[in-house]
Amino acid sequence: MAPSPSPSGAALAPRLASAFAEVPVVASVIGTEPLRQFLTAPAKVCILASFTVGQLPKVVPALVRAGKTVFVNVDSTPGLAQDRGALDYIKSLGTHGVVSTRLSLIEKGRPLGLLTMMKVFVTDRSNLRRSTDAISRGAPDLVEIMPAPIVARMSAQAQRAMSPSIAAGFVETPADVALALALGSVAAATSDPRLWHLRREQLPPVPPSAPKRPATPSQE
Repeated sequence: MAPSPSPSGAALAPRLASAFAEVPVVASVIGTEPLRQFLTAPAKVCILASFTVGQLPKVVPALVRAGKTVFVNVDSTPGLAQDRGALDYIKSLGTHGVVSTRLSLIEKGRPLGLLTMMKVFVTDRSNLRRSTDAISRGAPDLVEIMPAPIVARMSAQAQRAMSPSIAAGFVETPADVALALALGSVAAATSDPRLWHLRREQLPPVPPSAPKRPATPSQE
């Protein structure tokens, strides 16, 4: 079954749509220890975090050769500057995309041909307004919304503004992934290697008591 369209109808990059059609999970690979598990998992998309600059030239090409789509979290890569030069560098390694909370880096990524994922922490209503404004300006390919449970509390308008989205943080079970998709996200991100094997057809049904996606206001 193909991924559901995002609430806003925004186009998802073809390589991401293809990956999420099979496994709607993004692997958050934190440090080198879980690398082998990701290489053998069916999940195709990863976010590399807490890798040093010196480790990236070995890790990124290996993942690309294995057919993985690689995002690098620039904010959590020790030794990597927060500028255009950093993006040029990770692009030269074969990296497909960049993750950052910084609007300036998201805006610089697209002209370089990088997929962009803006990470937002939704802690209150004022933070939500600031985040949607930044997303509108940066037009990232994906929005990583943290923590995942907050998605159920967001209005339909906010969800559209932040789509296509992936839900991250407190994604611990197949039911958490299924709920994230039911609420409108195109995938869920997790550092739990067990969920990197979760194929779409293995998702559990969402119980009737689970939070529902907010109704979309009439366009008339």
